[in-house]
Amino acid sequence: AYTTLYQCLVTLSKLLAPFTPFLSEELYQNLVCSVFPEAPDSVHLADFPVAERDRIDEQLSADTRLVMKVSSLGRAARSKAGIKVRQPLAKVIINVPSRTEREGLIKLENQLREELNVKGLEFVDDAARLGKEGYVISSEGGYTVAVPIEISPELQAEGMAREIVHRLQTMRRSAGFDIADYISTYYQGGAYIKRVAEDFADYIKQETLSRQLVEGVPGEGVFTESHKLAGYDILLGVKRLE
Repeated sequence: AYTTLYQCLVTLSKLLAPFTPFLSEELYQNLVCSVFPEAPDSVHLADFPVAERDRIDEQLSADTRLVMKVSSLGRAARSKAGIKVRQPLAKVIINVPSRTEREGLIKLENQLREELNVKGLEFVDDAARLGKEGYVISSEGGYTVAVPIEISPELQAEGMAREIVHRLQTMRRSAGFDIADYISTYYQGGAYIKRVAEDFADYIKQETLSRQLVEGVPGEGVFTESHKLAGYDILLGVKRLE
């Protein structure tokens, strides 16, 4: 991913050179000249990029566009059902017009599951019955995605953990912490919140750079906020570690 980003930024600096010469030069000097002394001394002396059309994977591009389309339908179905994107689901059910498209989605299954925040995918040939079987459907142009209405207690708890992480990450920014700062995290919210915090302690710590997760009322010098998540009142506190 970093290599791809680097290549994109270097290419962008060359493409922008005729229009934004100073910005392009700054990018080029930082990205290229500081790393490769043998490179041209200026972006304006470098060769202008030429498209390498033989490297374009048309099938992968088509599959990626399909993933984006199905993801959009999945989010629309979630919205209809009143289910937040951060709430994991056991599966989504998908109907696409052709076997080739189904195979394309299977090849990119990991990306699609991540986009939809689901544990699994199920493909069906007939989506008409799903609305009568506890699913909310979103369809467009022969493509259908259905999400389940019922959510297991285990997945609800995971969704709560993700909501807590989201609030803590926002609190880090509000408190003015640096992105790399380690913190202590405090919480108070009753038996259910305690169980979620304990069951997902490793996940919460990893996502928020928390060295410790402490139940109880935060002390002096702790940045705190009160939240109501899925009907539960919770007090959260974060403190930067020196």
